[in-house]
Amino acid sequence: MAKPRSAPAASNAALHDGLVIASHGRHCLVETPEGERRICHPRGKKSQAVVGDRVKWQASEDEGTIEKVVERKNLFYRQDEIRTKSFAANLDQVLILIAAEPEFSEHQLARALIAAEAERITPIIALNKRDLAVPFERAWARLEPYRRMYPGVLSLALTATGAEDRALLMQQLAGKSTLVLGPSGAGKSTLINLLVPSASALTNEISYALNSGKHTTTSTTWYWVDAERSTGLIDSPGFQEFGLNHIEPMQLAKLMPDIAAHADHCKFYNCSHLHEPGCGVIAQVDSPTHPGEIHATRYRIYGELFAELSQTRY
Repeated sequence: MAKPRSAPAASNAALHDGLVIASHGRHCLVETPEGERRICHPRGKKSQAVVGDRVKWQASEDEGTIEKVVERKNLFYRQDEIRTKSFAANLDQVLILIAAEPEFSEHQLARALIAAEAERITPIIALNKRDLAVPFERAWARLEPYRRMYPGVLSLALTATGAEDRALLMQQLAGKSTLVLGPSGAGKSTLINLLVPSASALTNEISYALNSGKHTTTSTTWYWVDAERSTGLIDSPGFQEFGLNHIEPMQLAKLMPDIAAHADHCKFYNCSHLHEPGCGVIAQVDSPTHPGEIHATRYRIYGELFAELSQTRY
């Protein structure tokens, strides 16, 4: 007999541990420590669980109910004026994949890096399509400020048989949970399929399970790269915009390493680094007549983001 709605929640003894590996609407696919998978639903109207969450769930016939989301160490998300979009939780790294062609947006790269810094998640930048010599050289030069801030920027030429790049990526990913983020055309699907050859089949299987037989692309999906299930790779949908409305304007400087390096050298403790006299940041902005450690484009991005985030609060 079905348990009435007014019945008390299950005792801790009846709860099972699980990892959310995919979600669609109010449905989640939860994996047990033994590797079994079960569709689960939240208790209540709204689902709070995202991919990467550790949960406590209760079995109910052939499905389950999520009773509790275990406290997260982080949550990678974006937020605009309309909504918040969560990518994944409990991450060790975010791999931001961009390409020599189509030309990547430095604004979008900066936004993703700021979101990672805000949650204390290690960012890895990877530039794909090394085989396109001229565009790659141009893109690599654009990344010079980022190569100084984030040592170990990867240079890739992803192909279906890219054994060398696969080995390079595995050095970075082994034993960690990594979200792969990138714009359309950067090679994200190629990267996922290179590291997880069964990814397409798994995605189809998960999509059918979560949408009762109808094929639907899930928003975010967790894949195990190794048989030991120690290395997790999380695929995410592409995006055109990356809102940072959850970031306070005065917090922004601390989340941009090149700005943060000089933000404590200002005359005023509440310096915005935009116009104040005695600003340590402004003094380090590079120009043809005044060499400095902060690239002019990076400083322009800081100013534009500061204005954007200030405007959204009024």
